[in-house]
Amino acid sequence: MRQSAERPTTRSGAHDGSIATRMQSMEMPGDMATKSKPRAARRAAAPAAPRAAARTGAAPRTAAPADTAPEADAFAAAATDPADAFGSAVGDLWKSMSGLSLAPERLAEMQGDYLRSAGDIWNQSLQRFVPAAGGPAAPPALADRRFAGQEWLSNPAAAFTAQMYLLNARTLMGMAEAVQGDPKTRARLRFAVQQWVDAASPANYLALNPEALAKAVQTKGQSIGTGMRHLLEDLRKGHVSQTDESVFEVGRNVATTEGSVVFENDLFQLIEYRPLTAKVHERPFLFVPPCINKYYILDLQPENSVIRYTVEQGHRAFVMSWRNPDESLAAKTWDDYIEQGPLTAIRVIREITGVDRFNMLGFCVGGTILATALAVAAARGEQPATSVTLLTTLLDFAETGVLDIFVDEAAVQLREMTLGEQAPSGPGLLKGKELAATFSFLRPNDLVWNYVVGNYLKGETPPPFDLLYWNGDSTNLPGPMYCWYLRHMYLQNELRQPGKLVVCGEKVDLGRIEAPFFVYGSREDHIVPWMAAYASMPLIKAPKRFVLGASGHIAGVINPPAKGKRSHWTNDRIDGRTPARAEDWFDTATEHPGSWWPEWAKWLAGHGGRLVPAPRAQGSRSHKPIEPAPGRYVKAKA
Repeated sequence: MRQSAERPTTRSGAHDGSIATRMQSMEMPGDMATKSKPRAARRAAAPAAPRAAARTGAAPRTAAPADTAPEADAFAAAATDPADAFGSAVGDLWKSMSGLSLAPERLAEMQGDYLRSAGDIWNQSLQRFVPAAGGPAAPPALADRRFAGQEWLSNPAAAFTAQMYLLNARTLMGMAEAVQGDPKTRARLRFAVQQWVDAASPANYLALNPEALAKAVQTKGQSIGTGMRHLLEDLRKGHVSQTDESVFEVGRNVATTEGSVVFENDLFQLIEYRPLTAKVHERPFLFVPPCINKYYILDLQPENSVIRYTVEQGHRAFVMSWRNPDESLAAKTWDDYIEQGPLTAIRVIREITGVDRFNMLGFCVGGTILATALAVAAARGEQPATSVTLLTTLLDFAETGVLDIFVDEAAVQLREMTLGEQAPSGPGLLKGKELAATFSFLRPNDLVWNYVVGNYLKGETPPPFDLLYWNGDSTNLPGPMYCWYLRHMYLQNELRQPGKLVVCGEKVDLGRIEAPFFVYGSREDHIVPWMAAYASMPLIKAPKRFVLGASGHIAGVINPPAKGKRSHWTNDRIDGRTPARAEDWFDTATEHPGSWWPEWAKWLAGHGGRLVPAPRAQGSRSHKPIEPAPGRYVKAKA
């Protein structure tokens, strides 16, 4: 079987490309979204529908904060009626859309450019049909990889279609870029135009794709039959296959690090891993992965497993394997995920190991959950962490990349009215397939249409790739938990404000966490832009270190040292001072070749404590092994 860090077997046309391209495609780039003014100035902080303060962690609001935009008053006036508030939010959105305009002189310039380019394409096409004395004109090369196949170049009609499509696409995107309006509305317009442009590509349609037609002729129609079977299988599964899923099985060739489930509750199983060294650091290590995905992104295969690497460094490792929620968990809240999640895991690890303070890591939203839990513990007078590692994590949600276009008062209220605690039909689940489809369409050419062409039009099976297998293994989320997260983190950005949020009955202040922090960001990450990851630094009052890695949200993190790929940046020139601006940190940072893992391992070893004999078995008398890792929670499908 091909290993995940190697280049997969490539296929012609749309499926060509390196593993780096595939992994980068997963990062959901935000090239369509723009940096805009601070959220407080561009978002209406509308009062939400009344919620039970004990469950949501915040009392109902009756007035818009003073630092919000003037349009927030419209929502404040409708505070007592969720439907009116939602209507006001939609009305404000409509007004922002109706305020868009395109300067006449810019439009005239674009029209002129379009006509000239269209004329050039037409003349080039005529020269191929009516060659000059020197012989037929050479077909123009098309830089877009969708049209890189020889069939596109050798067929004049197909070449003309592709060139005109690319011209139309450039023109439409140029018009979207030139539109005048507020930044967020312009970003949404660009996103919508990009979706339409990508879907309209002639490569996506059998009758217009000369590569697919040529293959159908060569195989005497077999490729079309195979493509139809792939389509029916994907309809049954509910998603477009991005890899050969038959190759992988959780527990057989992904998530294979040996260990045991030593605790479980409604929300997670706690896995303890078998030591791989004769001695281990006396302080255990807890991984808190994101609950919107499955934990084995940290344990794909032995050669690219973050978990196995940590165990090999002599750490007694535990990981939370979140349950894939079903209807029985639809009412779970953010408070539940904190109290019954990391805070419970910390208690159980203390009981198993007898160690009160130990090292912890949170990845993506898992880092947000972990930081919140530690702030709750601090408010209760406890400091359970010896060190905290945050990987591509948001604590300050001022800049959230491309995901920002989906978040405003109207969108959040719509979710609250359909999935939240006060929904008329009761709390519901945010389906994992909906989340997965949303993320895929953030990069439709690479994560949707690429596979439509290869799987269905050409009848090809995508090559096996463990990371894409994990990407397609989606999870559900409880509606109340998700709605609370959207409102208080993404919309109102309250986690960064000391004492603003009340979680599990405690006021949250990240500055009260005393453990040192290792904060990691990925330079090409568009889910958690690296500058947004760096924005956590001013919120942390304890000693802290920031490291920047190359590539994106996933590919930057999963970068084992043995492969010698990519690079990372550190900054040891700031003499203990942390610049307020990420740009200032980067200006004096030093780039190093290879993975950031050894840098982190060295830092972590300094917080692991002395070496002691490794435990002979997992668990303890009070927490006996329940089943072998990876456990059954991770195997539940959405």
